[in-house]
Amino acid sequence: MTTTGAGTPRTTDRTTTDPTTRADGVRRRISARVRILLWLLFVMAVAFASVAMTTRSFLLRDVDDRISGLLSQEAGEFANFEDRGFDPETGRPFTDPDRLLRVFLERQYADPDEELIGLVARRGGGPAQIIQPRDLPVALPLHRDADARRRIFASPDASGVLRRPEGEIRWAKVPVARHGGGDPEAAFVVAFHPEREVARVDEVFRVLLAISGVALLLTTGIGWAVAGRILQPVRLVRTAAAQLTEQDLTRRIPVRGHDDIAALAETFNAMLDRMERAFATQRQFVDDAGHELRTPITIVRGHLELMGDDPAEREETVRLVTDELDRMSRIVEDLLLLAKAERPDFVTPEPVQLAELTADVYVKARTLGERDWQLTGTADREAELDPQRITQAMVQLAQNAVQHTTTGETIRIGSRAQGSRIELYVADSGPGVRPQDRELIFERFRRGTSRRGSRGSGAGLGLSIVRAIAEGHGGHVRLHDTEGGGATFVLILEEART
Repeated sequence: MTTTGAGTPRTTDRTTTDPTTRADGVRRRISARVRILLWLLFVMAVAFASVAMTTRSFLLRDVDDRISGLLSQEAGEFANFEDRGFDPETGRPFTDPDRLLRVFLERQYADPDEELIGLVARRGGGPAQIIQPRDLPVALPLHRDADARRRIFASPDASGVLRRPEGEIRWAKVPVARHGGGDPEAAFVVAFHPEREVARVDEVFRVLLAISGVALLLTTGIGWAVAGRILQPVRLVRTAAAQLTEQDLTRRIPVRGHDDIAALAETFNAMLDRMERAFATQRQFVDDAGHELRTPITIVRGHLELMGDDPAEREETVRLVTDELDRMSRIVEDLLLLAKAERPDFVTPEPVQLAELTADVYVKARTLGERDWQLTGTADREAELDPQRITQAMVQLAQNAVQHTTTGETIRIGSRAQGSRIELYVADSGPGVRPQDRELIFERFRRGTSRRGSRGSGAGLGLSIVRAIAEGHGGHVRLHDTEGGGATFVLILEEART
């Protein structure tokens, strides 16, 4: 905010971009399918790399163990030959180190990567060597590397590793000392060049990496296809949610299989069913209210506009307006009740004694009109139901019976139990209901075409409320003719339990 003039504030609008929001936006553009695939590839790559590295380390350890065993074996054979061997020319133990080394080397067969060398000290230079004449598949053999031979001969260790630019040498040495001690005058050296062994291990490592790469490519293709198939219902949910409008709530997601994704689709479809019913109830409420309230509003407005100054006329107008307003109030209350019928708390069941409930309904219904009221039966059992809603439905049926009977005619009220269900009924001796009207009269704002309904002054919502209460208890309403004439309405509560 900046100020101009005499301190008048002026607000400057600026469009700012939050890096976090921008970053979140980028993350949202990466689909779940891609994220699953990336995580799968990461885990597989780590696993394949770990297997390849572990295999290489095991193979290198085996190479080291084999070379160490070979060096120890060759050194042990020479030491044993020195102690127990005899010169084939004299038949006696060796006294000349040079002769000892030559005879031993003539009898040995070296591995392709192995060198067996005899070193004899000489004055004024490095040690002289005795070798087996053969070619070695290495860049610089030991018998051609005078510096390496001198370092090995001068080393106080019995074995070691000599690292050179031309290649590593693993060696072991058995000195041949002068009689009586002192510095050795000769030594037997076994040298091993591990380049080819290590190269074979590296080749195996590269093959494993290549196989891992092919496996990752196959995993990419298979994972992409499988992830797409698994997430297809999720995409359908997203697409359906994006296309849902108040005017179109009919789309549903096809459910395939029995896994979590199928359960998600079923849950989403159930939510759409509830939304569709809620919107339908809302639209029906608005339509019904608009349809039924338009007439009384017109009547009220017309009478108020035409009302004169005559006190009698004003009194009559007020009476008519009050009557219409009362009728509007009843209509609104009934419509609100029907709208609430879709809510889960519309019915609040509790343990109720049916005999007591039936008797209470009978007592309340007797005040509705001068009829021959009869309590013809009660069910002596306990049931789970909402006593207030059931009473409301039964009183509404009794009121309906009063409207379609005359003074002195019989109206019977009762309840009975049949197996796992209970029935509460109101039977009258009026004109009855035509067969073609038996479904019609339960619809909102509808009455029978003849015989039944000509005397009613209501809005046609009473039987709709009765049906809603019965369905709220998991039951329904049945209508049949009364023996001897009339109509019998029966509340059948299928979900009641004792």
